[in-house]
Amino acid sequence: MFCDCFYWNQENSELELDSSESKPFSLPSPLPRWPQGTGFATGKINLGEIQVVKVTEFDRVWKCSKTRGGKSRCASFYKPVGIPEGFHCLGHYCQQNNQPLRGFVLAAQANDPDHHADRPALKKPVNYTLVWSSDSDCYFWLPNPPVGYKAVGVIVTDESEEPDTEEVRCVREDLTETCETRERILGVGSFNVWSTEPCSRGIWSRGVAVGSFFCSTNDNKADMNIACLKNLDPSLQAMPNLDQVHALIQHYGPTVYFHPEETYLPSSVPWFFKNGALLYRFGKPEGEPINSTGSNLPSGGKNDGSYWIDLPQEDEEVANNLKKGNIESSELYVHVKPALGGIFTDVVMWIFCPFNGPATLKIGLLTVPMNRIGEHVGDWEHFTFRISNFNGELTQMFFSQHSGGGWVDVSDLEFVKGSNRPVVYSSKHGHASFPHPGMYLQGSSKLGIGVRNDVGKSEFVVDSSQRYRVVAAEYLGEGVVLEPCWLQYMREWGPTIVYDSAAEIDKIINLLPLIVRFSIENLFPIALYGEEGPTGPKEKDNWEGDEMC
Repeated sequence: MFCDCFYWNQENSELELDSSESKPFSLPSPLPRWPQGTGFATGKINLGEIQVVKVTEFDRVWKCSKTRGGKSRCASFYKPVGIPEGFHCLGHYCQQNNQPLRGFVLAAQANDPDHHADRPALKKPVNYTLVWSSDSDCYFWLPNPPVGYKAVGVIVTDESEEPDTEEVRCVREDLTETCETRERILGVGSFNVWSTEPCSRGIWSRGVAVGSFFCSTNDNKADMNIACLKNLDPSLQAMPNLDQVHALIQHYGPTVYFHPEETYLPSSVPWFFKNGALLYRFGKPEGEPINSTGSNLPSGGKNDGSYWIDLPQEDEEVANNLKKGNIESSELYVHVKPALGGIFTDVVMWIFCPFNGPATLKIGLLTVPMNRIGEHVGDWEHFTFRISNFNGELTQMFFSQHSGGGWVDVSDLEFVKGSNRPVVYSSKHGHASFPHPGMYLQGSSKLGIGVRNDVGKSEFVVDSSQRYRVVAAEYLGEGVVLEPCWLQYMREWGPTIVYDSAAEIDKIINLLPLIVRFSIENLFPIALYGEEGPTGPKEKDNWEGDEMC
């Protein structure tokens, strides 16, 4: 089955980008009316003593036309406008110009201004420190907070006069968390601008990104003099309830395309168990059948090498059938969790393939298929879509790949035509996920040497908006989502493999230029030489933590 798809792609020249305003981006289709709930998609989020709103309307204050090293990565700086009455600006916004205008900043209001009247939640700064100015047309000001308060953002003006203290509010220190720099947005001489995010991120972390930025006149990011907010509402009322979770998945659930030459397709976990997968125990040569729910798998504990799952060793026909998978049974296993202090929801979709096929190497213009290198039993891959809890809008997607993966802004996604459902491409044999078709190289792009990840459309399709199962959502409380038995299995879903790769690697080395032969081990992933058996979703760092880029 094929479906029409498209993605947003601004093919402007550098000159056009430098002279034009960044265009706002909107999703292809209108948002639906979400099912009723408590605080999700109401436009405001309670953080305890303060509540916040997301501001996405801006007036541009300054556009940089000079960058470090002459590279065209210009950025614009914006003042939020249309802040609701009673709410206060916390900082200004900035972004690079080569992308649609997609950002936000939070504005805040004290829930009970008379509570802690001597120490209100929000206070005006005492004054400002001028951090940097550019040719008398732009000035960056850091608010100087009163004692016991923190600045959480920077403001920008086009006048040299110090801003009025009414322009921004500082936040009481106990309502903040530490933050750190993320992406460098601008570098002009010694002046640098970074986006920021909470230092601690994951299910149990409560740091809230404000959407503003940090700037400094040197490369030293250690002296962070701004903070982020902290969500002190234990109920996380802005998170979606279970009905809303299902509505989000049905509205945004991506369509996953496997490569047209894919040999090793996905299956459901019960299909894998019912069709011959065996549980092996250390010291016992024979494996035992696994029932369809996985209830006879050892649960809990740690991955200590005592157990592993494998294909039947004595029945080649059954083993080969398992390797092929069964896409008709396949479903996405969904973990729903709070992100960035509960102002976002991360919907993590895990897909299971019984077998990971051999790698294909690229060496300059040569393509070298491997015989066995890269193979392993039990392949778990995932992708994540991030939803704003202010309005239920899709904001980003994380594509998991063998070298880590990365976040992609919603404006650079491909969508199923006529919907807000993104497209995910799964790589041939390895099943890593990518946002667009083509060939992605894992290795040295400069030398053109590494492992090929080939992706494209085919008739092998899984629609996650319909074929999914919610397996975990801890924030909803005990018993709301029943976790399957197999999710508690913390051991390996395949045996540890050491590849007899010397002959194949020697052939590859002989094809390389002399100048790079001695760095072969740095050019190819370590997994080419062997790897431990893969573990299940709950053993991955991103189960409780944030996605790692």
